[in-house]
Amino acid sequence: MASNGNDNCKANDSVWQFKGNGATSDAAAVTLRKLVFGMFKNCKFNNGKTILPSTTHSFKTCPEAEEAVAAAVRSGMANSYAPSPGIFNARRAVADYLNGELPTKLRPEDVYITGGCNQAIEIVIDSLAGNPAANILLPNPGYPHYDARAIYSGVEVRKYDLLPERDFEIDLDALEAAADKNTAALVLINPNNPCGNVYTYDHLKKVAKMARKLGIVVISDEVYDQVVYGERPFVPMGIFASIAPVITLGSISKGWVVPGWRIGWMAINDSNGILKQAGVIQSIEDCLDLTPQPSFILQEALPEILEKTPKEYFAKKNKAMKRNVELSFERLRDIPCLFCPKKPESCSYLWLRLDTSVLDNIENDLDFCTKLVSEESLVLVPGVALGAKNWVRISIGTEESELQETYDRLKSFYDRHAISKEAIKPNGHPTVNQRVVAVI
Repeated sequence: MASNGNDNCKANDSVWQFKGNGATSDAAAVTLRKLVFGMFKNCKFNNGKTILPSTTHSFKTCPEAEEAVAAAVRSGMANSYAPSPGIFNARRAVADYLNGELPTKLRPEDVYITGGCNQAIEIVIDSLAGNPAANILLPNPGYPHYDARAIYSGVEVRKYDLLPERDFEIDLDALEAAADKNTAALVLINPNNPCGNVYTYDHLKKVAKMARKLGIVVISDEVYDQVVYGERPFVPMGIFASIAPVITLGSISKGWVVPGWRIGWMAINDSNGILKQAGVIQSIEDCLDLTPQPSFILQEALPEILEKTPKEYFAKKNKAMKRNVELSFERLRDIPCLFCPKKPESCSYLWLRLDTSVLDNIENDLDFCTKLVSEESLVLVPGVALGAKNWVRISIGTEESELQETYDRLKSFYDRHAISKEAIKPNGHPTVNQRVVAVI
């Protein structure tokens, strides 16, 4: 029967009973993905410049990892559903990979396989949200997916500072002051993104003792454990699990340069059974039953990836990363609006302080990065996205030719926006900005 046109539904009809979930918008607003992909909208695709950083010139994964995935596909063994905690061989391989220096060795059942480190973050925060008044201590600067998931899960976010003048160590006094009876956990990122530091054994032990004093669990994000190129060795937080329980998060995304593969883990370092007694382990396992499983193909490949990747692969990549740090410091001499307080020892970024006082018509780090991507098709992460105003994060995990092009574009942008040495003429009389003369 033909409609007379009067039955068409309208968006503003009062009959509709549903509406969107505002919590998702609040959480997504603080994600790195939302901000960075939003900045791509400002790129001028017709200016003849490719968007940097690119995927074509970044470091590549090793052939052993690629072959492990191909073999898993060909085997036909990974075409079904996997168990929620992950397949046994993958859990055992991760336990073996992490055990190293741990005084209390992990068992396969202490490991849960996740869809990258991000899913591990989501599961662990959801599992600690049993107290409606719960709060979590996050580093500032830090990785914003922790903030986003805490907001989504109704967990209050409280920040503690990392101290640039002390190699970005944790301000333990401020951390203690931020905690109260509802604090459930503190998040530690080591090696640190975005600062590039590696924490010492002594400092990590102090963190563990503080966690015990406060009665909280340490969530140790160690996704960059294979991207260390300084003199200071990486120390896993699980070493201190006899002092306070530690949940270690990790993945192959950074060490093997495969973030799109989405395979990671969480490992329970809890020799005293505190997390099990508190019901946290049960909550983790229940969350895993509720969430999508990571790819069975990648789980099947994971043991081969972890066991067969030669140490030379990491050594070669980290040597190149160290060269890129030196190249960056050399090129930054010609870009005085950006300053790196400390050469990084890890990760694939430089964490740079931005001096807007030497720039014309640049208000802050977000304004700097927005105009940079518009004019130069160069994407830097504004510090405000990571919790620090007037800082920027620049990726250096790429081939030298692309990194040189990155600094060429930064220099071009700086030259256009630098405050001129020309006299400023209040009341018609020329004066000179002495500070600008000193840095241009």
